Amino acid sequence: MTATEVPAPATTSQDGGIAARIAEVLRPFVGGDVPVRLVCWDGSAAGPADGSVPTVELRSPDALRRLLWHPGELGAAQAYVTGELEVVEDERWDLDSALTHAFAVARERGLTSGRPDPRALLGAARLAKELGVLRAPLPNPASQAKVGGRLHSRLRDRASISFHYDLSNEFYEAILEEHMAYSSGYHSSPDQPLSEAQAAKLDLVCRKVGLVEGARFLDVGCGWGSLSLYAAEHYGAQVTGVTIAAEQKKFIDARIAERGLGDRVRIKLQDYRDAVPARGSEYDAVASIEMGEHVGQGNYPTYAQVLHDAVRPGGRVLVQQMSRAGKWPGGGPFIESFIAPDMHMRPVGQTVAFLEKAGLEVRDVHAMREHYVLTVAGWLERFHAHRDRLVRLVGEEVVRVWYLYLVGGAMAFRDGRMGVDQITMVRPGGAHTLPLVRDF
Repeated sequence: MTATEVPAPATTSQDGGIAARIAEVLRPFVGGDVPVRLVCWDGSAAGPADGSVPTVELRSPDALRRLLWHPGELGAAQAYVTGELEVVEDERWDLDSALTHAFAVARERGLTSGRPDPRALLGAARLAKELGVLRAPLPNPASQAKVGGRLHSRLRDRASISFHYDLSNEFYEAILEEHMAYSSGYHSSPDQPLSEAQAAKLDLVCRKVGLVEGARFLDVGCGWGSLSLYAAEHYGAQVTGVTIAAEQKKFIDARIAERGLGDRVRIKLQDYRDAVPARGSEYDAVASIEMGEHVGQGNYPTYAQVLHDAVRPGGRVLVQQMSRAGKWPGGGPFIESFIAPDMHMRPVGQTVAFLEKAGLEVRDVHAMREHYVLTVAGWLERFHAHRDRLVRLVGEEVVRVWYLYLVGGAMAFRDGRMGVDQITMVRPGGAHTLPLVRDF
């Protein structure tokens, strides 16, 4: 059943019924009263009706069936993206504030992922049986990733990247700004237009790696070409960009032709592991913007070595990369299943250690976590403005996936569960031009 086919609960609700029974069974799992107004498919409700808590609608018994098989984040996400579970938005509550409320309650009540009491599990199983949801698992939502093969093999990496980045160039154009920069911007103020913040980030990268007219520049994981094109247009660099996303290459090639940059920018459909020329280092500068998260923990030393080997001695390298601590280096069950399969993040200090081990000298680590909050806010503004168009392009289910993704991502950066940093390095063995006093 798709999001558009799931029936909404009755417009009027009455306390009691199925909702009250579910709320009672959930007490030992949530440490007390259910912290929402719960409305079920039969029109019954439980919980405060005064707007003091968000309202969650279970629009189909299938929502419970998913949660039984995938308790916690994954089951809830599956039910949300299919429309079987809805977070009601009104003048007080939206998805962001509702999720923020849920996180706060979990902290206050000291909820952990520990195994529930067997009696609580038995009670939940009994109710599930009575409601007819104690059955085989439902198929995964159509929007959930399906990748196979050896982790971070070239074939699997290509499939994982294609799943996310080849969704639709038109889709990304509707959410991103004119530069098509799918990474954190560099904001001078919360009110700065997103396009200006992205241009400021691109300019910052170009200055940090010391680009000048004619400099040979490698853009590893070039996305839709925002940095490659900017470096050529504004700094006169001779740019090589590499991507394994075919749709991205088509998009950039069209922009290169439109802007008459064919003599300055060349985009290769190429794995990063093949980015070092056979004759050795030939680039004056190398940058890789939010691509290292996708190479995996086991392959990160190879990625770091590629960056080192591609640049000439004395040349500069910049990596912009997200960081994360804790037990979910891929971002959590939702992100790993619906957005970026096989992604791996780590604390920034561990990334610095990898880069140093590859032979690069780290000269600067620039934390930009707050900037990502503002960037995602800009993406969300465009998402809401173009939502109808997005649904026409990719369907309601994928749009719901992206709404959850953008809101959850903004929260993770806002609350400090994730960071993003620019790491500037040089390859030893030659004279570098970094100033004694930095100007960035």
